[in-house]
Amino acid sequence: MALTVAPERVPLEPDAHGALRVAGTRIPLDTVIAAFNQGASPEEIALSYPSLELADIYAIIAYYLRHRPTVDAYLEAQDRLAQEARERYGVNETSRQIRERLLARRLAD
Repeated sequence: MALTVAPERVPLEPDAHGALRVAGTRIPLDTVIAAFNQGASPEEIALSYPSLELADIYAIIAYYLRHRPTVDAYLEAQDRLAQEARERYGVNETSRQIRERLLARRLAD
């Protein structure tokens, strides 16, 4: 039996605001690539985000590795948009800082 090799679509789709998300989830591309760049394996990413399929994570990372300059430019543009929104709405804290502050408040109560 011969193996048929067919191109596979990268499991990414734009949301209503044009940000790329893993198809069928609310997980943004930024999250997967940030975890990968911080040293997480695809399996570790899948454990952290159970709504992601392992094969989709591998496909996204493969796409990233083949198109790194383009994806990095997209991610930088997303960061700029997020920074502009924080400045426009007067938000100075990162989501991590907000989470830490809320957890500290919960523990103090």
